[in-house]
Amino acid sequence: MSDGLSTSFGAEAHNYELGRPDYPFEAVAWMLEPLPADSHRIADVGAGTGKLTRVLAKAPDAQIVAIDPDAEMLATLRGAIPGVPTFVGTAENLPLPDAGLDAVVLGQAWHWVDPVRGSAEVGRVLRDGGVLGLIWNIRDERVDWVRRLTEIMHGSHAEVMLAEGGPEVVPPMGALEEQSWEWVRPITRELLHRMASSRSYVIAASDEEKQRIRRNMDALFDELGLEGDATIDLPYVTRAFRSRKG
Repeated sequence: MSDGLSTSFGAEAHNYELGRPDYPFEAVAWMLEPLPADSHRIADVGAGTGKLTRVLAKAPDAQIVAIDPDAEMLATLRGAIPGVPTFVGTAENLPLPDAGLDAVVLGQAWHWVDPVRGSAEVGRVLRDGGVLGLIWNIRDERVDWVRRLTEIMHGSHAEVMLAEGGPEVVPPMGALEEQSWEWVRPITRELLHRMASSRSYVIAASDEEKQRIRRNMDALFDELGLEGDATIDLPYVTRAFRSRKG
């Protein structure tokens, strides 16, 4: 993974786990749809705290390994999903044998990856016909308060990449297909703050900038009347992509 920020999330692993949304099962199933029924060997790369791993584990007979550059994130994953093997590594340097996997998936992670090196390495560990799945949960900024929230927190690497045309893969991976799903997550004021704290820009910000972000978020939430255990529907668009090894 190309940016040192990709290894900074461990310090906020708890906020990441609580603040970030889960992935819609239908979107994950779509990424893996091209695989034969007896394909079970899947690597979740950039697995973080296991948000995507949990969905993958629902598949019958799934054999999953989780890989992330941050050991602290993997420790949280092991606590949440006992029994899933974990390894420190990146999409450009996978600690896995050649042609041993049916699928490699990345949730909220390919934007940290060098697409040329990552495509080559994923192609190395996939069998012929294997699938690369890429997925992101993106807040729907067509809603005014959500757009204002992003302005306060700053846009992420992923949001910029998707706005500029989406992810890139190169041979031996084939052309990307894309689907999207719209949904809402009821969320409290506290969880919105935890979500903000888990973002790379905020993690790397100065204490003064973190305080500014919190003040401005609180002002927005006050305006929305979001207090205590009350929730507001945070709209998301999940964008999923899949590519087969040619």
